[in-house]
Amino acid sequence: MTRLTVIAGPTAVGKGTVVRWILDRDPEIRVSISATTRFPRPGEVDGEHYFFVSDDEFDDMIAKDELLEYAVVHQNHRYGTPRKPVEDALAQGKQIILEIDVQGARQIKHSMPTANLIFIAPPSWEELRRRLEGRGTESSDQVEIRLQTAKAELEAASEFDHKVINYEVAECGQQVLDLMQAS
Repeated sequence: MTRLTVIAGPTAVGKGTVVRWILDRDPEIRVSISATTRFPRPGEVDGEHYFFVSDDEFDDMIAKDELLEYAVVHQNHRYGTPRKPVEDALAQGKQIILEIDVQGARQIKHSMPTANLIFIAPPSWEELRRRLEGRGTESSDQVEIRLQTAKAELEAASEFDHKVINYEVAECGQQVLDLMQAS
C-alpha cells in the first residue's frame, strides 16, 4: 500500500535539500507543491517550487476545501497543500512527499492517519542558527521570529512517527528514503 510521507521540521533544517536528494535517487516519488502567500525567493519558480498566490486566492482555496492542510507560518505568510494533486497521486499508486511545517503535519495526521510522518532535526541549535543566518534570505528580525518558531517545532518531534537528524544531506536522505520504503 502506498503511503503519504510527510517531511517536517524547523526552518533551515534542510528539508528541501533532503527531499531534492531523495527525488534525484527515485524519480518515481512525487513531491506535493504547496501554495503560499509569500513572494518567491531568488531562483524559485511558480508551479515548480510553490504556487505563489494572493491572500484572496488562498481564502478561495480554503472556502472551496481545496487544501488538505494550511497554516500561518512564522507569524507572516500562509502555506497549504492543494488536495487534488495529492489525492490523484495516491489513487495512481504513487509515493508522494509533503514537505510542510509542523502545524500542517498535525492536520495531515488527523485527516490521514496512515500518513508516515518524519521529523527532520538539526544536529544542534547552534547549527540550525548558522544554517538559517547563512541563507541570507531573511532580515535579522525574521531570523529571530523563525528561531522562536523553531523552538516550538523542535518540541513537537515526539509527535512524529520517526525522527532523523540532518548531520549530512546524503545520510539523512538515505535514512528518510529507507523509512519511506519500509512503510
